[in-house]
This record gives sequence, structure tokens and C-alpha cells, in this order.
Amino acid sequence: MPTILGQNQYGKAENRVVKITRDGATHHIKDLNVSVALSGDMDEVHYSGSNANVLPTDTTKNTVFAFAKEYGIESAEQFGIHLARHFVTSQEPIKTARIRIEEYAWERIATSDANSKFIGADEVKHSFVRKGQEVRVTQITYDGSSWEVISGLKDLVVMNSTNSEFWGYVKDKYTTLQEAYDRILATQVSGRWRFNWTDDEQKMPNWEKSYEQTKKHMLQAFAETYSLSLQQTLYQMGARIINNRSEIDEVRFSLPNKHHFLVDLEPFGLKNDNEVYFAADRPYGLIEATILRDGCEARIPVDMTNL
Repeated sequence: MPTILGQNQYGKAENRVVKITRDGATHHIKDLNVSVALSGDMDEVHYSGSNANVLPTDTTKNTVFAFAKEYGIESAEQFGIHLARHFVTSQEPIKTARIRIEEYAWERIATSDANSKFIGADEVKHSFVRKGQEVRVTQITYDGSSWEVISGLKDLVVMNSTNSEFWGYVKDKYTTLQEAYDRILATQVSGRWRFNWTDDEQKMPNWEKSYEQTKKHMLQAFAETYSLSLQQTLYQMGARIINNRSEIDEVRFSLPNKHHFLVDLEPFGLKNDNEVYFAADRPYGLIEATILRDGCEARIPVDMTNL
């Protein structure tokens, strides 16, 4: 045979599952987008078309929804762990399961006292508004003996309106950018962090608390760093996470520099004292780096486009 089969996987992508937990009149929402990828002894389905080892992708879809009922959704990570373990342990041909999850957060709508006696507004505990800050993500990979959990977020837009400079850089004949000693620093954070929980003998992290605290340290580092470059800020964000969250060994960020350029108002007889900016969406500088706990190896892919 002149060709051989290389790496392969299959599954059901983007299963949208919304789980409502009803605690009396108070409801809670978990809104996930779950993608399942399975790999193992799948040579024959490619070579001859035999489906003898193939669990239908429709079945993986059904499993996602059934597990939402059977196990509930404590966290995206915990739900992904349940799914990965099930597929590897229940189907002999399947050797590795990779579960990718995006989570869309909702928050309860705060009701007013106005007209509450008339419409019962003060008793409403089932109305929500979609949070727009970020999308939470996780990827769980299980091979029957060891786990890899990489979590993170994307689309989190942050800005410092001062305490940022950019000067002293290399200049050549094509350089037109003026040095800045007081500039806006803004970015749309895409970050991933890898947990050092790898087997069932270890104590499992508190996934919800870990996410909340990791995001908190990341944002505090962004706000508290007097930045001479976006690279410096990125490193401080990752280092703050590593130094404060013992369950995390590796952090990777992809930070587009959302440029804000001072508008020239002199033609109108106006002085622009760092007040009016043009927000440029493209092209943009793209700063990416991995921060590691000393002694650990990098495992988060350099290209996080599909992670």
C-alpha cells in the first residue's frame, strides 16, 4: 500500500446544552458548547469503511445531553471529565477522548422595588442577562490513565487609560511611530492555563474557585503593572497566576494590541491633551508568550486558535 493512515479522530462538534437547575423559585444556568473528539483503533473504518469500531457521532451528542441530566454540570471541567472518562472506559476501541467546552456566563437580573407589590418583582429569581465579559473555555484529554486539563478564557477586553509607555525601540528608515510616554493600553485577552492535576490519585482542584481566582489575579496584574511594553504586562499577568495558584504550572497568552491613536485636532484649532483617540481595529500588534513554573515543560500549543 503506497499510503498509510496518520493521526485521526472523530466526534460531534458544538453540542449546545443549557442546564437549568431549579432550587425552588431560584434557578441556576449552565450554558455550554461541547465538542467531542475520539481516537483509537479506527484504521479499518478509513481503509475499508467498516464501522465495527465506530461509536456514532450522534451517540456522542446524545451522551452530552443525557450526562447533563444524570450528573448535572458543576463546572465545565467536571462535566468534561465525566464525558472523557465515559467514552474511554465504555468503548474498548476508543483510547483517547478530547472534550472541548466553551461556557457562556449568565447573571441574575437585579429587580427593583418599584411596583413590586403589583407584579411581584422582588420575588423574581429566574431572570438572567447574558454576561458579555468573556467566554470561558476548557479542554480535557484522557487516555485511560492520565488527564490533561487546559482551561482559560477568550474575548476579554481590558484597558488602562494611562500608566503605559512605549519608547526606546529599534528605529530604521521605515519607522514612523512616535515614542509614547503616556498612552492607552488595551487588549482582548485570550489566555489558557494548564493544571498539574493529571491522575485520579491526586486531589482534584476546585474548578469554579480556580477560574474565579485566576481571572482575578490576571486582571489585578494588568491593572497594577506600570507598563513599558505589552510584553511586560503579559509576563506579569502570567507570573501573578503561577505565583498565586499552586494548581497551575503553565499559562499562555495571546494579546492583540488594540491600538488607540491620538487624533490630530490642530486643523480645527484644538489641542488634544491625551483626550480624543481613534480606536483602530486592524492591523494590530499581536503579542504571545508562555509563562511556566520553574522546572515545568510547555505543553499548551503555540497556536491556540482552536484550543
